[in-house]
Amino acid sequence: MNPVIAMLIGVAVMMFLIICTRMHAFPSLIISAILIAVLSGNYLLTGTGAAEGASLLSTAISTVTGGFGGTMASIGIVIGFGCIMGIFLEKSGAAKRMALTILKMVGVKRADVVLGLTGFVVSIPVFCDSGFVILSSLAKEFSRLTKKSMVGLGGILGMGLYITHFMVPPTPGPLAVVSTFQKEGIAMDLGIFILCGLAISVPLFIFSVFLFRWFGNKYPQFIMPNEIDRSKYTEAQLKVLDQIDAKLESGKELENSDFEALLTTEKLPGAGISFTILLLPVALILCNTLVGQIASLKGSTIASIITFIGNPVIALFISLCLGAFVLAKELDNKTVIDMMNDALKDAGPIVMITAGGGALGAVVKATGAAGMMANGIVAIGIPGILVPLLIGTIMRFPQGSGTTAMITGSAIIAPMISILGVNPYLAAMAVCLTAMCPSFLNDSYFHVVTNFSGMDIKTSLKTWTMGSIAIPIFGSVIICILSVFIH
Repeated sequence: MNPVIAMLIGVAVMMFLIICTRMHAFPSLIISAILIAVLSGNYLLTGTGAAEGASLLSTAISTVTGGFGGTMASIGIVIGFGCIMGIFLEKSGAAKRMALTILKMVGVKRADVVLGLTGFVVSIPVFCDSGFVILSSLAKEFSRLTKKSMVGLGGILGMGLYITHFMVPPTPGPLAVVSTFQKEGIAMDLGIFILCGLAISVPLFIFSVFLFRWFGNKYPQFIMPNEIDRSKYTEAQLKVLDQIDAKLESGKELENSDFEALLTTEKLPGAGISFTILLLPVALILCNTLVGQIASLKGSTIASIITFIGNPVIALFISLCLGAFVLAKELDNKTVIDMMNDALKDAGPIVMITAGGGALGAVVKATGAAGMMANGIVAIGIPGILVPLLIGTIMRFPQGSGTTAMITGSAIIAPMISILGVNPYLAAMAVCLTAMCPSFLNDSYFHVVTNFSGMDIKTSLKTWTMGSIAIPIFGSVIICILSVFIH
C-alpha cells in the first residue's frame, strides 16, 4: 500500500482506539505504528535496508522497537527527573512563595497579572493541572477580596500555566518535540528552543490577559462569595482575613501587604531557593548553548564542565537534589521518597507515550510516508509552515491530550522538514502551539479550570475553550509572519 495512505489509516485507527475504546494512548500508538509498517510492505523493507528475504513482520517489529528504544534513551531520564523536581515545587509551597514575590513586584491592583505570571513561571517544570490546583485557592481569595470575576482570574491563571506547558522545555511535550527533531538529524539546540519558546510565549500571555479581562467583564457574576468556610483556614489566616474584611468595610483599598500577611501565615520556603530550583536547570541548559556558540572556548576545560552540567539530565538532577536536600529538608526520608514515587507515577505514562510516539516516527520515516506527503504539499503550493500548524490541531482535537498531540505531530512533521523548506524551530513551535487547540470536554485540564474556578460547563466552553482557540490562532499569525523572514 502507498505509505501515505497507510499512515492515514494508522493514525485514524489510533484516534479511534483512544477516543472510542478503553485503549490507552501508549498501546494505541504502538498498534498504529505496527499497522502502518505492515500495510506499507515493501516500502518498509526498502526504507530499513532489510536483508533479502527478510520477513515483513519481523522488520516491522524491529523498526517499532528501535524507534521506541531510541526515544526512551534520549528523553526517559529527563522526564522522570523533571516530574520529581516539579513535585517538590508543588508540595513544598514554593509555588505560593513565587506568587508572593511576584505580587510584591506587580502589585495587588493587577492581581490577574500576578496569577498569570506565577502560572507562567511555575508551569515550566510543573504540570499545568497540578499548578492550577495549587494556585486556584489564591485566585479565589483575590476574587473574593477584589470582587473580580473568576472567569477572568481563573482564565488568566489557567492560560499562564497552559502557554509555557506547551511552549517551553523541560515540560515533557516540547522536550519530546525537540528530541524527535534531533533524532531525525535536524540540528536543533534545546537551549535555543527554550529561548524561542519563551519569546513567543510572552506575546501569547499578553494577549491572554486582555482576552480574559474581557471575558471576566462579560461574566461578572462568577465572584467568590464573601462568606468563607472558616474550618478550612488556620487561626492565623482567619485573623488576617478578618482584618482585610474590616478594611474593606471601612472603604479602604487593599495593599500588597494585606495579601503578603495572608500568605506569610503559612510556612513557605524562601524565594531564593524556590526560584533557584525552578530556573537553575533552564539557566544551565542555556549556558551550555552559549558555550557552544563561543569558538574560543571549544575544547577547553571550562567548556567541558559547562557542557556536562548543562546537559538536561545533569541540570535537572542538580535541581532534583536541591529539592530533596534543601527544599524538603524538614521532611523525613519516607515522606520525600513517597513524593518521588508519586512523581514517577505521573512520569510513567508520559515516558511511555513519548517513546510510543518515537516508534510511530521511526515507521513514518522508514516507509517514506512523510517525504511523499511533503513532496505532494510542495507540488500543490501550500505554504510549508501551514503543515505543522494544521498537524498539531488535527492531532489534538479528537483525543484531548496536548502531550500526545505534540509527540505524534512531531513524529509526522520531523521527516518532512527538509522538503517543506521550513525553519525547524518555527516548525517545532508550530506543532507545540496548535496542540493547545482546543481545550474542551475531552481534556482533563478543561475540567480542572472549570471546576476550580467555580464555572459551569456552558460558561467555560464560551470562555476558556474559546480562549484556547483564539490564542493559538494569534500565535499562528505570528509564526506565519516570522516564516516569511526566517528560513
